[in-house]
Amino acid sequence: MLRRDFVRGSSAALAALAAARRVGATPRGFRPRSSLARPSAPQLAWQRRERALFLHFGVNTFTGREWGDGTEDARLFAPQNLDARQWVRAAKSAGFASLVLTAKHHDGFCLWPSAFTTHSVKSSPWKGGAGDVVREFTDACRAEGVGAGLYLSPWDRHEPSYGDSARYNDYYERQLTELLTHYGPLTEVWFDGANGEGPNGKRQVYDWPRVHATVRRLQPKALMFSDAGPDIRWMGNEAGVAGDPNWCAMDPAAVPYPGADGPQIIDALQHGDPRGTVWRPGEADVSIRPGWFWRESEDEKVRTADDLEALYFSSVGRNANLLLNVPPTTNGTLGDRDVRALAEFGERIARMYASDVALGATVSSNAPSARAHRAAMAIDPDPDTFFTPLHDAGEATIELRFDAPVTFDVVSLQEAIGEGQCIGSHEVQARLAGAMQVVASGTTVGHRRLHRLAASVTTDRLVVTARSTIGPVRISRLSLYRHD
Repeated sequence: MLRRDFVRGSSAALAALAAARRVGATPRGFRPRSSLARPSAPQLAWQRRERALFLHFGVNTFTGREWGDGTEDARLFAPQNLDARQWVRAAKSAGFASLVLTAKHHDGFCLWPSAFTTHSVKSSPWKGGAGDVVREFTDACRAEGVGAGLYLSPWDRHEPSYGDSARYNDYYERQLTELLTHYGPLTEVWFDGANGEGPNGKRQVYDWPRVHATVRRLQPKALMFSDAGPDIRWMGNEAGVAGDPNWCAMDPAAVPYPGADGPQIIDALQHGDPRGTVWRPGEADVSIRPGWFWRESEDEKVRTADDLEALYFSSVGRNANLLLNVPPTTNGTLGDRDVRALAEFGERIARMYASDVALGATVSSNAPSARAHRAAMAIDPDPDTFFTPLHDAGEATIELRFDAPVTFDVVSLQEAIGEGQCIGSHEVQARLAGAMQVVASGTTVGHRRLHRLAASVTTDRLVVTARSTIGPVRISRLSLYRHD
């Protein structure tokens, strides 16, 4: 799909930061910060949605290629039964609250009738050249009450001006403006750093500040994704796996522009930076198939619900959002195998969250707290309430006691990230055979940290200890689930 053709960048100054972030939750010697990076309201809402569906669809769907070269005949694009409502309903029923469509991929073929090129749906036989996939997609999202996002590839292998930086930047700006002004509110605008040689033999220099300013002006509530944000960052791989630790905060200089290359860049993307001055949470992208565009030859290789569940734990369970690609077929609908796997995955996650046995506990803490942030707030389902000690402390413990033993095999911890991310390490102990034993431990928490235990635990007492060296411990929710 989007395997980056990286622009080489120098990042030697990041080596020391990378060493501090990689292993430990926080570097030794940190003092609590008086000011932490915090999410905007749209960022917080986005993180709470947790899952989005990616839709790779275009002329590549009909050629069987991952990367088109821009010479494809627009007449190849001929879906017989395009049904954007089916895409959106399949996503929504599986628990996905937003979708992102590839409005234009590297081949330059536009899924909307752009006024600035003929290489689009208006030159295809679909609907006699009068169709608009982006319109049908955004209308379907709004009809179903889910968020709509669009991806506009910066690399365009068809456009002759690509490589003539000023001319192409104007061209890209005009197409971006079409997408931002013709289709209503968007939740996410998706960019990557793909950058190859143009038809003129020249390499394009993108004007990212101009692009970002345009999105802010025309879609102020939309979040921008790219390697370098500015709102959401790539997790450094296309395997659906977040880093551990994983801080939402970042140093903006660590990844200076989309497509920057080097091991320090990947380290920064994977782990974030507890000292970072900007809030830039991660999105872990991965495909349900080996490729990003649909191929009939891959129908037997669709990920199973087991695979998708594992991806959920390695992304959402590590404080990142999951962006799962499910590509439409040449017919214009999602494939049967893909939809079945998606539905089973959604059912499993819904069943897991259906019953939180922690809700029946009596909760206490080793630290005094204000009434509004007392220990009981740690199991309150309201995401805006939280437990925190009355005095800033580097460690806090909450204890759950049950009238009768409870059984669980998933531990979910959530931090009050609206106030910033502070927890750098945590440990969960349960009373087993009369003695307290560690059943789970880890580094960062953030929006959500999930531990899937190797075996079920039955206990009447649970103790969770969270530690921070950069700010107060704030636990929004501790939940215990039974996975089946």
